[in-house]
Amino acid sequence: AGSPASQRGVILFIALIVLVAMTLAGIAVMRSVDANNMIAGNLALRNAATSAGDAGLEFARDWLKTKTAGFLQDDSTGYYANWQDPFNHKTFNWQDSAVNLGNDGNGNTIYFVIHRMCKESGKSLNATDCFKKEAEASGASKGGDEGSPPTPVARAYFRITARVVGPRSTVSYVQSFVY
Repeated sequence: AGSPASQRGVILFIALIVLVAMTLAGIAVMRSVDANNMIAGNLALRNAATSAGDAGLEFARDWLKTKTAGFLQDDSTGYYANWQDPFNHKTFNWQDSAVNLGNDGNGNTIYFVIHRMCKESGKSLNATDCFKKEAEASGASKGGDEGSPPTPVARAYFRITARVVGPRSTVSYVQSFVY
């Protein structure tokens, strides 16, 4: 224990060390908060892109409902009457071979492509190997008119794939099978 005159300045030195430590801790907390905000923002963008993909699936399903069986035998832009074995969503040419629904107002661009789950294009449902829903009776009552048997109707399965490109290079794929 030295004299009070020899101990002057030690408190200042300790206070400076504590101040530097608190500054470093504050910087670390700020960086952590920024990283958490970035992660939360990216999760929100991914969820928004997935929701936009659902809208693409619904649009494609409605598009399918308006087409006749004859139309669905041949390929067209965004529609393939075969399953394109193998279909790779990452290497598929979305710009030229899919339907572009445009921007959804949230910065997401939506594309969709439909594949009839049949082996070959240009053939009827019964003339090629297809994944089909079992035949069901057609008609409102499923019993046909009085005395007439119901008409069985088989339906092909369709694979709808939607791709959404959003802000910050967000890319989301959503896929569904319908008949």
